[in-house]
Amino acid sequence: MEHVTLTTDRLVLRPVGPEDTAAVYAAAQDPGIQRWTTVPSPYLPEHAAGFTERTVPDGWAQGSMFTFGVFLTSGELAGMLGLTTRSPGTAEIGFWAAKEHRGRGYVVEATLTACRWAFTEAGVDRVEWRAEVGNHASRAVAERAGFTVEGVLRSAVTNKGVRRDCWVGSLLPSDLGLPSTAPYLPARP
Repeated sequence: MEHVTLTTDRLVLRPVGPEDTAAVYAAAQDPGIQRWTTVPSPYLPEHAAGFTERTVPDGWAQGSMFTFGVFLTSGELAGMLGLTTRSPGTAEIGFWAAKEHRGRGYVVEATLTACRWAFTEAGVDRVEWRAEVGNHASRAVAERAGFTVEGVLRSAVTNKGVRRDCWVGSLLPSDLGLPSTAPYLPARP
């Protein structure tokens, strides 16, 4: 798939490239990002280079992972967001915010923008969010973006070689007032 740039009044979401390696490296030095995400720890310059020079472009080229840098209109990196294809019509979202930009709603705004794009342009009918139980900041973003928390999956994520329980939630096109690509028949109690 061709790279996509999405904009809001406050943000520019675009794939990161080699010109962003230093900013990605600096942001990922935050202990919170290293604790709650699957980025390597310690996070080295070569990790950032591999991410911006290979992982992101390869994901877009293969249509398997759509990674957006979340930039302020000034050009400063405020966060990162990725949508990874898990099965036909389903993508999993992951995100982090740079420490100095937390609490301003940037990641919620980016999440809604990227999900609208996925629902209308990428053939996605379900976006799943997963976070290790205890990652309250991630859960707050998901809930503010309209995700329905569906429960806890035991031993469902691996972070730095340790299996952990995770929360799981979903966002559907109908949650944003958008049509699905396929009919949806919810279960009835």
